[in-house]
Amino acid sequence: MLGIFKRALGAMAASLASLAMVGLAAAQGGAPIKIGCGMASTGGIAANGKAALISMQLWADDVNAKGGILGRKVELICYDDQSSPATVPGIYTKLLDVDKVDLIVSGYGTNLIAPAMPIAMQRNMAFMTLFALNINSKFNYDRYFQIMPAGPEPAMGWTGGFFEVAAGMNPKPQTVALVGADAEYPALALEAARVHAKQKGFKIVYDKTYPPNTVDYAPIIRAIQATNADLIYVASYPPDSAGMVRSANEVGLKARMFGGGMVGLQFAALRTQLGPLMNGVVNYEFYTPELSSKFPTIDSFLERYQARAVKEGVDPLGFYLPPYAYAMMQVLEQAITATKGVDQAKLAEHMHKAEFDTVVGKVRFGKNGEWLAGRTMAVQYQNVTGNDLDQWKKAGRVSILHPPELKTGTLKAPFQDSKK
Repeated sequence: MLGIFKRALGAMAASLASLAMVGLAAAQGGAPIKIGCGMASTGGIAANGKAALISMQLWADDVNAKGGILGRKVELICYDDQSSPATVPGIYTKLLDVDKVDLIVSGYGTNLIAPAMPIAMQRNMAFMTLFALNINSKFNYDRYFQIMPAGPEPAMGWTGGFFEVAAGMNPKPQTVALVGADAEYPALALEAARVHAKQKGFKIVYDKTYPPNTVDYAPIIRAIQATNADLIYVASYPPDSAGMVRSANEVGLKARMFGGGMVGLQFAALRTQLGPLMNGVVNYEFYTPELSSKFPTIDSFLERYQARAVKEGVDPLGFYLPPYAYAMMQVLEQAITATKGVDQAKLAEHMHKAEFDTVVGKVRFGKNGEWLAGRTMAVQYQNVTGNDLDQWKKAGRVSILHPPELKTGTLKAPFQDSKK
């Protein structure tokens, strides 16, 4: 009998009160391979967490349908981290001490992965993570691995495309404004953006953060516009990404390029909310329908994901996070198979040396656990009409500007004219 994914709310330790448990029960047979995680099912990034969980469930279903790994079924035990870093240490302590999981993987995002790192390190666990930006530069942990395709220097790879596109403009821009939320991810992204700006010879005329609970972004946009910056690089989470885009349109922002590191614009919810307001924004992406012929394995995965996501009321596009959540689990599966067990040292050693075949393509990790070669794209949203979702499912709304080998279109500038 295949495993069943269940959610149970129950009293736990005080630090884990009100956390939702999500488990994929093992089928009858030998002892299951237990894989634990914290993942947002509530809170600000719940949509992302739920999308990742669907992908992980699909992987577990696929593996168990084939008889498991090494003849053992897999069991997912995941607790709701409530999108709060404060809950994370308690979750991973419980997973290891009470649930006795064999392996751990991370939740989604830099802010939720950072507080899990000390637990993983104390227990010497191989730690496969889902979209953390440059975290291991602080920890230097040799059993850390990252599925996000930002490359060997992730913060630089994440932010670089925006500045490469800007440097190719004629005439070359002279000034740049940097802005982001006062939180872990924006801080790391803005740090890299400063390096790129210096390397490209752009003068920084604005460099500030705003509180994560900001609700009115118009004053920020007006303050930036007063500097007459040619370029505006924004590092933001979904709520403030939406706020920034709305305010840029309301204020009538004038700049040659606007965008950069805006998390959330990849998701169906914001695309349908913002619609044509997204036109002209330059941002990062990891997959678009324009790349369908280059990555057919992603397309075949998305067919299955989207059917399930619609039923469960989760992001029905799934272009951003879901393929990588599935690939994260594929890496673990292949490493367990190759090393014939769940010995943490052997898994980590193998993961540093091997090439993995996943739905997002071939993956190899460097010494720091990041991808040896990055694949972060700089794109511009163009030709968006209305707020319907179907237009995003086909080519024509996301123009890839960088890297050159994936380029599908050209930059429309300045920002205010690109919206016409």
